[in-house]
Amino acid sequence: MDGKNWLKVVIFLCLIAVSTGREFKVKAKNKHHAAIYNHTLATILVEYASAVYVSDLTELFAWTCSRCNGLTKGFQILELIVDVQRCLQAYVGVAQDLNAIVIAFRGTQASSLQNWIEDLYWKQLDISYPGMEDAMVHHGFYSAYHNTSLRPGVLTAVKSAKEFYGDIPIMVTGHSMGGAMAAFCGLDLTVHLGCQNVSVMTFGQPRIGNAAFVSYYRERVPNTIRVTNRHDIVPHLPPYYQYFPHKTYRHFPREVWLYDLGFGSLVYTVEKVCDNSGEDPSCSRSVKGNSVEDHVRYFGVKLSCDVSAGCRIVMGNGLASYHTTDNDGNIIFSRNISSVLRMNVESSEEGKSL
Repeated sequence: MDGKNWLKVVIFLCLIAVSTGREFKVKAKNKHHAAIYNHTLATILVEYASAVYVSDLTELFAWTCSRCNGLTKGFQILELIVDVQRCLQAYVGVAQDLNAIVIAFRGTQASSLQNWIEDLYWKQLDISYPGMEDAMVHHGFYSAYHNTSLRPGVLTAVKSAKEFYGDIPIMVTGHSMGGAMAAFCGLDLTVHLGCQNVSVMTFGQPRIGNAAFVSYYRERVPNTIRVTNRHDIVPHLPPYYQYFPHKTYRHFPREVWLYDLGFGSLVYTVEKVCDNSGEDPSCSRSVKGNSVEDHVRYFGVKLSCDVSAGCRIVMGNGLASYHTTDNDGNIIFSRNISSVLRMNVESSEEGKSL
């Protein structure tokens, strides 16, 4: 083959590579419903995502823990669910200042974080998401919410709260693996419970599904924000392969990337609202995801347990009247909503008297 023919072949192969490797555009019917980022709300919800890591269940349920006194002060937990077998934890409660139901899911424990991150490199899209053609997710992410004691506990609490409070907003949050569960929860509340006012904000969330799943998700939970931090490794996982757009994991929008700008003592944090693709190449994808340190602290808030003792649980005798245990040893702490309303009234009266 002469030089000219070789050149034609090379050009042809390059054109094929470019065409098959182009970014896959996820279909979005509701483009005008793109989520709007609120910095103040982000700094509040990150504290809820931090508090769910507390292992002292007595302090957490009473909302007296050291992580419960900042922007979340006055929050009332309705239900605290601890899946002991799988080391999972979540709570549902009412935030009076937000006039919203808040749901938070705990991420991976620090003692197993490194192993979990390493496993993320090899996770495959191995199950179909029910009710959506071609939508694929990983069974581990899906099952952590759908096939554990978390889902029934969360749905029961949300139904009860809606009966008393009406159609107030529902805000779902979580960090790391907790962010993945928060996304599945937000979709579940919308599709199966018929909730209309659901928003999701996650921190350091991994990818959980393919492009078809992203299209399905963004149409049903458009008010979703994924906050990513500098070189946090987890949002880069499982890997996104742009040359195999239909077969790879993909993030849903909208990402908000936190990064530093400046030098020396003149460094400040930028909160970049990314495009509506979910995989904006100018946001976290523009840097290497190689930092675990950036993964466990967002907005200066610690997002991990205080002790690396596996699934350590501390529970005082004062919780005996609030908790039940299922046949697998999983624990659910429930508070009657009428008692929450009474506590709020008493708190309001005390505030007036001061």
